[in-house]
Amino acid sequence: MAERADPVRRAFKFRAYPTCPQEHRAVRLLADHCDLYNAALEERREAWRMRRASVSYGLQSAQLKDIRRADPHGQGRHSFTAQQQTLRRLNTVFTAFYSRARKREKAGYPRFKAYRRFSQVGFVAGDGAKWTPAAFGNWARAAFQAVGSVKVHQHRPVPGTVKLLQLKREHRRWYAIVTTDTGPSPLPATGRSVGADLGIARFLTTSDGQVIANPRFLAASAGTIARLQQRKERARRGSGNRIRIRRQLAKEWRKVRNRRRDFHHKTARALVDSCDVIALEKLSTACMTRRPAPKPDPGQPGAFLPNMAAAKAGLNKAILDAGWSQFTNILTGKAEEAGRRVVFVNPASTSITCHQCGRECTRPRQHIVICPAHGQMDAYVNGARNIATRAGLGSGQASAA
Repeated sequence: MAERADPVRRAFKFRAYPTCPQEHRAVRLLADHCDLYNAALEERREAWRMRRASVSYGLQSAQLKDIRRADPHGQGRHSFTAQQQTLRRLNTVFTAFYSRARKREKAGYPRFKAYRRFSQVGFVAGDGAKWTPAAFGNWARAAFQAVGSVKVHQHRPVPGTVKLLQLKREHRRWYAIVTTDTGPSPLPATGRSVGADLGIARFLTTSDGQVIANPRFLAASAGTIARLQQRKERARRGSGNRIRIRRQLAKEWRKVRNRRRDFHHKTARALVDSCDVIALEKLSTACMTRRPAPKPDPGQPGAFLPNMAAAKAGLNKAILDAGWSQFTNILTGKAEEAGRRVVFVNPASTSITCHQCGRECTRPRQHIVICPAHGQMDAYVNGARNIATRAGLGSGQASAA
């Protein structure tokens, strides 16, 4: 008897069009949940400061009944399970904080949220929120407690069972995020298995020679963003002109973000459709984009030696513009749904090790490595073949035939 496949969790993001009264209620909803988030954070902080005691999610969730009873026209208006989702969100932030502290990394204590930075609220489907798919055309409905039934442009079908609903604000736009559990949709085998090398000069190079260029979306919009940022800094705070410029700036950043995500989705879809196994380097983007430590000058107290911080800042910006982490997450999700396999390998020295003999190569230029035995090679193809070898796929050359 075949084993039952685990469900795949998928999220669909749709543009929402609330009416003016619904938008006002949605803003109030976000503000009330922001107050709950900040109050829970304050309780955790004060409990540790006064008694060195940790406050758990279970304890704070148990206080919700008293909070709702004491504030019937505020917190009492909203969904109980949605408030639990907000407390879980804070608990997740603290869990990540404690994890970083245990690893002796830069921990970053959780901060209070301003109203304009608290942008989404999650609901459990069927308890405070309801999803009504489009019966005909593209218009669906998402009903949220204390907001109402909001019109949603459903541009694609939503398969599976709806589990969670989120109402999200991105500056002046509203979105409904529908999370479902659905079964996997296996694709037929292709016989192709590749190693993929992610980079900056080229976004992706496979072990069988396929090259995908890096579109550099942020670099393409950097001039417009810089001009708008300068105009914003020169405008008087609180003026209508500054508000308009801030909206234009947010629009440009949204374009960059949407273009990058669209590129990642299309690239990941093409790889998943054509490959059975995809090997990638297990990269830590946070470590790779860390600023260099200052170097004190022993000869001059208070002075510092050059540490190439400006050059490293440009490299960091290029790495973040490529969005390797987001692409990896998208690729992994699509591969899981399609029944494909993604393998992560150690990235150490993949680019400067010869994939044929294992000797260390020299790298006189970005695109070229030179092996003492096998001569000049493409650095990215060489790295991709090393990745394929470490993943147990051979060199990846045979799969290209």
